[in-house]
Amino acid sequence: MSGPTAGVPPKGVAADGARAAARPQLVERWREAADRNLTPTKRSLVITWASFGTTWGMVRLITHGIRGGWLPWGNISAGGEHLHHYNVGIVTLAGIGLIAVRGDERAVGHPAVAAAYGAGTALITDEFALLLDLQDVYWAKQGRLSVDVSLGVLAALGTYLTAKPFWEEIAKVTRHHITSAAKGLSSAG
Repeated sequence: MSGPTAGVPPKGVAADGARAAARPQLVERWREAADRNLTPTKRSLVITWASFGTTWGMVRLITHGIRGGWLPWGNISAGGEHLHHYNVGIVTLAGIGLIAVRGDERAVGHPAVAAAYGAGTALITDEFALLLDLQDVYWAKQGRLSVDVSLGVLAALGTYLTAKPFWEEIAKVTRHHITSAAKGLSSAG
């Protein structure tokens, strides 16, 4: 195609394409909000709390699946002894402690370290009653629901309160992005 209309898209496409190109992608706007609101320490705390909540929730799901028989695998054991997930948490925190003791600056603030710390803490916290009483009371009905709900709320609240201004900006940016996208769709139709 040559001439004055070469490379010009059909009517309506140019405006929509230019508008979409000018509007930053949602994830990019989230990154910008993080850069403005989160210090390296706050980033590590958000990752730690999010990892804690995610790990704790997944452990709850997996343990219920094993106990209920709807997961295709069972408990992990070594030499006939059941290995509780707090063992994995202790090993994880020992590794994180080693990183901290070494003082490797590149590793100390790394997101993977924060995530591992949150995960290890969740694995230990989930079986805290067992560690406290040295009895396997994991499935005891007394207080189990309140512990489950409390830990879930604690993880969500910690994640939010650690960086409240960041989450408020994320909500604002997301609302704006959805509104702009909806307006773009309605004007294109």
